[in-house]
Amino acid sequence: MTAFRELPGAVVVRDLGVPAHYGEPLAEQRALAEGRALVDLSHRGVIIVEGADRLSWLHSMTSQQLAGLRPGISTETMLLDPNGRIERAIRLVDDGERAWLLVDEGSAEPLTEFLTRMRFALRVSVRDASDEFAAVLAFAGPATELLRAASPAAIWEDPWRGVLPGGVQYAKTEAHAGAEWSATQFIFPRAELAGLAARVAAGETQAAGLLALDALEVRAWRPAQHADVDERAIPHELDWLRTAVHLTKGCYRGQETIAKVHNLGHPPRRLVLLHLDGSGGSLPEAGALVFRAGEAQTPDARPVGRVTRAALHYEWGGIALALLKRSVPEDAALEVRGGENGGDAKVPVSEVAEVIAAAQEVIVPADAGAAREIPRLKRL
Repeated sequence: MTAFRELPGAVVVRDLGVPAHYGEPLAEQRALAEGRALVDLSHRGVIIVEGADRLSWLHSMTSQQLAGLRPGISTETMLLDPNGRIERAIRLVDDGERAWLLVDEGSAEPLTEFLTRMRFALRVSVRDASDEFAAVLAFAGPATELLRAASPAAIWEDPWRGVLPGGVQYAKTEAHAGAEWSATQFIFPRAELAGLAARVAAGETQAAGLLALDALEVRAWRPAQHADVDERAIPHELDWLRTAVHLTKGCYRGQETIAKVHNLGHPPRRLVLLHLDGSGGSLPEAGALVFRAGEAQTPDARPVGRVTRAALHYEWGGIALALLKRSVPEDAALEVRGGENGGDAKVPVSEVAEVIAAAQEVIVPADAGAAREIPRLKRL
């Protein structure tokens, strides 16, 4: 239970227990982007790792350079499976005594169990602190100043605005969509959330729901595990090598795939931003299938991708993130099957509620990867 759900107009996401919006999603979105609102993220997980070996230990298992990480420096890292697929995306900041690991909903318990099994004889301790602490997010502006002044236990500043050392960006653009990204998560004891909600009720700041944050993340090309990662996803497909992977660090689980795809191959799928035709007035659901233009209503048509999440942006209108097959031309016009059945290729076309025209904005280009040119041996 969170105090934010008792604020006037709160519409709560049933499975998460936090507000999706407070009655005015677009106004909340603008206020959030301008740094005048905060978002309740108390449904997400907080893990605390303590002990002298904590950073070198986490460094050995995950994708980011964590050994020697200075106190207060925010980063993110990933726990991958042996094939390089994303198992857990982790936001991390160390305060000099403990490492704070912030994870999406559903990740804290399994990640804590995995880390506990991997302790061996090292000087580390791991605990799931999700019942003790919770995150509140805001963008640069008066809301972050208010939250900083409230003495949070930890602060994680999202590094998405740039490329971290050891990372690489696939997006070929002079002005990255996330260049002005300033999202910051403030970690408070759960008992203090009621006081923050009271300050919202008193008019000291505003509250925005998850819908507002989702829309801003989609427009900034900012991937998130809870929305954009499926069982096949590798970091390259989402341009997540920018901030979550260090390409020259030592060995870790999944490193072989990371190196092979980046240096010699290409990611099998690529993330795009879809600009959606808004004439129908609806958005596709997560998982909705993407087709080449003119094929969405053809019974035997094969999808070329799927929507990971869609949002109504206060300036850009209907937009969505989608994972497409690498073979889809970057200038191809697309269509999305909307409605409840849009993500099921077996459902008859006649039962699909709507077909939405879409234009792609390339994030991960088709030629991403193959960073090393291997000389060909001359044939006799």
